[in-house]
Amino acid sequence: MKRKRDFLKLVVDRPATDNRIRGVYLVTDQGDRLAERVSQAIDGGAAIVQYRDKEGNSTDRSRRGEQLRRLCAAAGIPFIVNDDIRLALQLDADGVHLGQEDGNPVEARQLLGARKIIGVSTHTLEEARRAEAAGADYIGFGSMYPTASKDVQHLPGPELLARVRPKIGIPIVAIGGINRDNAGTVIDSGADAVAVISGILAQDDPALAAAELALLFNRKAAAPRGTVLTVAGSDSGGGAGIQADLKTITLLGSYGASVITALTAQNTRGVSGIHGVPPEFVEEQLTAVLSDIPVSVVKTGMLYSSPVIEVVSAKLREFGRRIVVVDPVMIATGGASLIDGSAMSAMRNRLFPLTYLLTPNIPEAEKLTGLTIADEAAMEEAARQIHRLGVRNVLVKGGHLPEGTSVDILFDGRTFTRFHAPRVLSRNTHGTGCTLASAIASFLAQGEPLHLAVARAKEFVTSAIRLATPLGKGHGPVNHYLAARDRDSGLGTRASETRGHDPR
Repeated sequence: MKRKRDFLKLVVDRPATDNRIRGVYLVTDQGDRLAERVSQAIDGGAAIVQYRDKEGNSTDRSRRGEQLRRLCAAAGIPFIVNDDIRLALQLDADGVHLGQEDGNPVEARQLLGARKIIGVSTHTLEEARRAEAAGADYIGFGSMYPTASKDVQHLPGPELLARVRPKIGIPIVAIGGINRDNAGTVIDSGADAVAVISGILAQDDPALAAAELALLFNRKAAAPRGTVLTVAGSDSGGGAGIQADLKTITLLGSYGASVITALTAQNTRGVSGIHGVPPEFVEEQLTAVLSDIPVSVVKTGMLYSSPVIEVVSAKLREFGRRIVVVDPVMIATGGASLIDGSAMSAMRNRLFPLTYLLTPNIPEAEKLTGLTIADEAAMEEAARQIHRLGVRNVLVKGGHLPEGTSVDILFDGRTFTRFHAPRVLSRNTHGTGCTLASAIASFLAQGEPLHLAVARAKEFVTSAIRLATPLGKGHGPVNHYLAARDRDSGLGTRASETRGHDPR
């Protein structure tokens, strides 16, 4: 009878155990400052840590393991020891992960107890089934792609993962060569978690790398997928600013929250008045939203004044928001200045170092760099100079150039990617910058990697311009509603060219 009760207890406990194996599964490396880098990765969104140390002596392994265990305990996430059941017992780890040749899950269960987590590396459906039958709480499955961390002998890839997923009832952790740009395919194929080593720990900013990967799991969330907080000015005419942002975010399928920085009296002919919101009230709005709502991406537009930029930057730091899309709104479509003189310095010094993506158009890029931009080569140079200000990624928009196609250029510090779209000759372009940045933020919030988020947003805004109809007596707004209906029809927008490492 006792054995029956124990068995039932294990079955009841398993769903709680299973639920803990979700998201970014960080596997440690052998590098220096390990605890510091792991701490940063946890801050960015790593949801499980597996301590893997094949080189250290027992004393060093115990010391490093204890440091990591404490970090995981403080964050409330599982701490898993690789292969070594004895070390897992010594550290009171949450569980152990076993390779095919490194132990038996039945014996591990007997030693560790019913409440500990046991994972097993597998490469085939047969191995996965055996691990599940032996009582594993999850399986590692891979390699998804070639990887430099070990000599890959099995490469089942996402295709086999998709066939294995419906036949296995426990979580699957995909491993091998996974990074921000390919993890979405792995998640779509059925991975509950993605195991990453160098894709996080070898990066200059492990917290940002982890945040990028964690955001990709929103692609599996129920609608609306992801929350976008827009921090911007109000447009009384409804074509730009907060109004355009919330239309875009909602129509594309995310949840929109807002913080208003300024009120404008404007219509399609221009801006006739601006009333800045007191910085203290901007701060109160930010605190109210960020302390309660799980914001996936922050998008900023018109910030207007230096004190407001200071407040926004401080709150982004306080709440650890790392995926921040900044549309450096400076000049309205009709030519009015939307930023005061001291705000430029605050933007450079305070906001840009926190910016994941900056989206200047050509006049804004010229104002930021002092360059005259008349062609794509000058756009690239502007992107380089802006990147040196601390911005992680820069998208210089080429809509103001006279060529037959509209080309935007994305620079990530190493590569340039061009996004082409047919140029639409239209007077109704009010709100294009707000709409593009909000669309990028929405697709990021929904779990798209940066390059695909930009491509899809470019397609959306091009469609919104093409489908716009005259409204008012000046520059009419783009058509968000019809663009959202039309977005799956395809306009041929694509990242047509990616250039490699920038040597400068």
